[in-house]
Amino acid sequence: MSGQANSRDVTQREDGWAVTKPGSDRASAVLPTQAEAIARAKTILTNDGGGELRIHGKDGEIRDQRTIAPGNDPYPPRG
Repeated sequence: MSGQANSRDVTQREDGWAVTKPGSDRASAVLPTQAEAIARAKTILTNDGGGELRIHGKDGEIRDQRTIAPGNDPYPPRG
């Protein structure tokens, strides 16, 4: 990883609400409602070790930002 915090954005598109990783052109998921996209983004971040979730309004401006804690990894790294 490039040292940048793990994060996802929820933004509105013509085909629904997209969950995207900053710097990526492709959406991880596109869902019909913002609530469904937020839930999916939370799941992705939880499974990926936690991170920041930025929720954009219909105007494209960030309207909410949440820190998502890591989930319980059944196979944690051994040190």
